[in-house]
Amino acid sequence: MEQEKVNESKELSADAASYRCSACHGDEDWGLGHPIRGRAKSRSLSASPALASTREFRRTRSLHGPCPVTTFGPKACVLQNPQTIMHIQDPASQRLTWNKPPKSVLVIKKIRDASLLQPFKELCVHLMEENNMVVYVEKKVLEDPAIVNDDRFGPVKRRFCTFREDYDDISNQIDFIICLGGDGTLLYASSLFQGSVPPVMAFHLGSLGFLTPFGFESFQSQVSQVIQGNAAVVLRSRLKVRVVKELRGKKVAIPNGISENGVLAAALDAEVGKQVMQYQVLNEVVIDRGPSSYLSNVDVYLDGHLITTVQGDACPSGVIVSTPTGSTAYAAAAGASMIHPNVPAIMITPICPHSLSFRPIVVPAGVELKIMLSPEARNTAWVSFDGRKRQEIRHGDSISITTSCYPLPSICVRDPVSDWFESLAQCLHWNVRKKQAHFTEDEDGEEDGEQGAGS
Repeated sequence: MEQEKVNESKELSADAASYRCSACHGDEDWGLGHPIRGRAKSRSLSASPALASTREFRRTRSLHGPCPVTTFGPKACVLQNPQTIMHIQDPASQRLTWNKPPKSVLVIKKIRDASLLQPFKELCVHLMEENNMVVYVEKKVLEDPAIVNDDRFGPVKRRFCTFREDYDDISNQIDFIICLGGDGTLLYASSLFQGSVPPVMAFHLGSLGFLTPFGFESFQSQVSQVIQGNAAVVLRSRLKVRVVKELRGKKVAIPNGISENGVLAAALDAEVGKQVMQYQVLNEVVIDRGPSSYLSNVDVYLDGHLITTVQGDACPSGVIVSTPTGSTAYAAAAGASMIHPNVPAIMITPICPHSLSFRPIVVPAGVELKIMLSPEARNTAWVSFDGRKRQEIRHGDSISITTSCYPLPSICVRDPVSDWFESLAQCLHWNVRKKQAHFTEDEDGEEDGEQGAGS
């Protein structure tokens, strides 16, 4: 009996030592006694190797999603909290720390917005002269006539490091990111980093948004606190999207082996004739019928099982697959619920469904969704990723979606819970104020009309 236990333990140890984290889809290996840099040494039970008695029932992925990579860029990582519960760190206790002092920063500014020129100049001067930072900006930002014609900004402008989207890879050169504008600047920052993302500090200088918690009034002290590592951080999960297309006899041009926004270059398999593209998505993946006038028919598979066929007859009909961060965007407009970014989940929301039985659903973060055109579909579909890279999907093409192991670390003003609820309250209050102003204008118009008629 003891010999059988010894043999069983040896077998389990051998399996565990060479275990590949299935939740990350083969992206990482981990073994006993060989922790990966930046990762917690403990794993949830759902991601551990199955016992011999339960191997036939073992899942291929963890329902809790992949263990997120907690190193962001070359120098930043999450400070590990030893007082964890069930091997899951309390989101409210996630604090930013630096392995080495940050030296480079990427400043993203909303393009063609004259109101941001002065904050942009003040921030860049502060980073260069007060903190001795290397500042990266996109080349087209410096082509703004207001910056080109400003002689006082000339000495600072010459010290910038510039890059061009779709051509230059800066993923290993940036320590952290500062965004000036609305939520779109954060989405753009996410698209630039298709792997590990440096910490992002977003200033609210655009329209109403959930993702930009900082005000610009006291930016000096706030930036100093982040550089010193005194800041909370929320890990906003992203979606790993894999698009597989049939080549259909067309040649696909790959410029210098690097595709747009650092997306993995198209992998061409000559044996099966497929083109494979991969994207990291922060908000949502939207599949719609495009310009066609026919009904849209899209099959949705969950872990290999067909769960529904999305059929719609309105112009924007289709389906939205969103992260908790994206639940406050297009999905909310389509009638879905708002999910806190710390909830590990994926939301599926129909757009103008033809059936009354399909409602928005929330699935665990570890599942894999697969979306294809239905065999009886009379037209093609179109897909976009965070509103970008829109492309056509034909019969035989597929879109596989699961949670990425590379989240976007968003720096908070206080803590993830307080910031999100404050943003939610501001959004609801803003909508109320907007409606009140609209009703006030209508009442004023009616009174003016009555006075005019009476006179």
